[in-house]
Amino acid sequence: MAEMRLVKTRFRAGIWEGVLSGASGQPVLDLHHKDKPVGTPQITAIAERAGDWAVSVPVPADLLSEGVETFLICDRATGDRLAHFTIISGVALEDDIRAEVDLLRAELDMLKRAFRRHCLETTA
Repeated sequence: MAEMRLVKTRFRAGIWEGVLSGASGQPVLDLHHKDKPVGTPQITAIAERAGDWAVSVPVPADLLSEGVETFLICDRATGDRLAHFTIISGVALEDDIRAEVDLLRAELDMLKRAFRRHCLETTA
């Protein structure tokens, strides 16, 4: 099975858009923020490109606040992170490392969940 790949095409009017390829069948994705699912991206088959899907993710305005907010787009079946985007609001900071730290925290939380799931499956 080919690995799924999600590539951003644009971010406009509060909607992140991308193209997903490599999915076998209708994919199901989740939008995560601070280690919690907060929405389901809209996925539409691209008629002229078999196996490719248009992905549209409206950013929940109620989750935005001053500072750095990182959102992850994940495959629901595997929990794999396919893409992420970061929104910084408030006072602009040059070379803001907070976005990177926030992304690392989110990835670490996903890794911990996968490791725990693996431990449960192998001990059963």
